[in-house]
Amino acid sequence: MKAFCSKAAKREATLLGDVLRGLMDNQISRGQADFRSVEEFWSSALPTELSQHCKIAGVSGGKLTVAVDSPSYMYEMQLVSCELLKEIRRQYPRVHIEKIKLVLV
Repeated sequence: MKAFCSKAAKREATLLGDVLRGLMDNQISRGQADFRSVEEFWSSALPTELSQHCKIAGVSGGKLTVAVDSPSYMYEMQLVSCELLKEIRRQYPRVHIEKIKLVLV
């Protein structure tokens, strides 16, 4: 039975593990590092009391979701979220945050 791949195609074959390792190193790890930087910024940008009640819950689809534990802190976050978003975009453009979504928990 004849092989379906030419010799040139066999030489260019790459192990799946090598491809995944490259993806992890170049894409996912870099993205995690960027997100960690945003988390560090978040804790330093907010006043201590506010940061104790407003935690980053995740990032998905360009939205930074923030869990807030009381309506009064939700109101305070609404007041500062526009400026926080501008600063996150300026300092971390690769994260691609388009919106801060506040969720009362």
